[in-house]
Amino acid sequence: MYRFLLKPRWILSHLFVLGMVVLMINLGFWQLRRLDERRSFNAALTAASEQAAEPIGVLVPAGVDATREQVESVRYRSASATGRYRTDQQVLVTNRTLNSAPGYWVLTPLDLGDGTALVVNRGWIPYGYTADGSWEDFAPPTGPVSIIGAIEQPQVRSDGVVAGPQDPAEGTLRTLARADVARLAQQVDEKLLPLYVDLRTQTPAQPDSPGLPAVLPPADLSDEGPHFSYAMQWFMFSAMTLIVYPLLLRRLARRRHQIEESQERVDPDASVDHIVT
Repeated sequence: MYRFLLKPRWILSHLFVLGMVVLMINLGFWQLRRLDERRSFNAALTAASEQAAEPIGVLVPAGVDATREQVESVRYRSASATGRYRTDQQVLVTNRTLNSAPGYWVLTPLDLGDGTALVVNRGWIPYGYTADGSWEDFAPPTGPVSIIGAIEQPQVRSDGVVAGPQDPAEGTLRTLARADVARLAQQVDEKLLPLYVDLRTQTPAQPDSPGLPAVLPPADLSDEGPHFSYAMQWFMFSAMTLIVYPLLLRRLARRRHQIEESQERVDPDASVDHIVT
C-alpha cells in the first residue's frame, strides 16, 4: 500500500520535508544561542553598572588616543568628569525615541580644561524643537559641572548595525544621524575622547522646568527578548511537521488503496496504473 512512496518524486518530497525539519531545528538552536548572548550581555552590563564611578581619565588613561578595544573594555562603566559644557558646539542626533515618542538626543561636549572634551549625551528632547530653532529650553548650567555617565562606543555607519542616512563629510552640522564622535570632532575646538557617555547625574542639576533634556533610562536588564519563545515555536513547528507529514502520507495511501479496490470490483482486469498519485 505504501510502495508508491518510493517513487522518485515522492523521495524528493520526503527529502524536502526532512530538510525543512532540519532547518527549523537549527533555527530553534540559533535562537537559544541568541538568548545566551542576550543573557551574557545583560550580565556584563549589570556587572559594569554596579561598579563605582571612576574619573574618565582613570578608566580611559589613553585619552584621545584610546583605541576602540580600550573603550570596549570599559563600556557601560560609570565615569565621572568635571568641566564646562560647550553649548556653542552642541548637536542633536535625529530619529531617537523615548517611550515611543520621536525626538532627538542632545550631544554636548564637556570641556575638561586640558584641551580635551568629553561628549555627553544629556538626554532626549521631542521633535517640537528644530535644528535651526532656539535651544534655550534645554540649555545646561553655564558654570562648571560635575557629571556621571555610562560609557558608550561611538555609533559608526560602517558597523552595519548602525546603518541609514549618512552625514555630510564637510561643513558645520547642527544635527547628526547618529552619535558619531569622529564626525562631531571635525567641528569642535577641543580634542574629543573617542567615546561618549549617557548622562546619569549632574551637579548642579538641570533646571526642573521644562524638564528637558529627559535623561535616558538605563537598559531594562530583566528583558531577555523574544528568543526563547521563538526557539520554542521553531521546535514546535518541526515536531508538528514530523507528526502531520506521516499522517498525510498514511491518509493518501489509504485513499489510493480504496480507489484500487473499488476499481477492481468494477473491472477486476482493469489496470490501475493511471490512478492519480
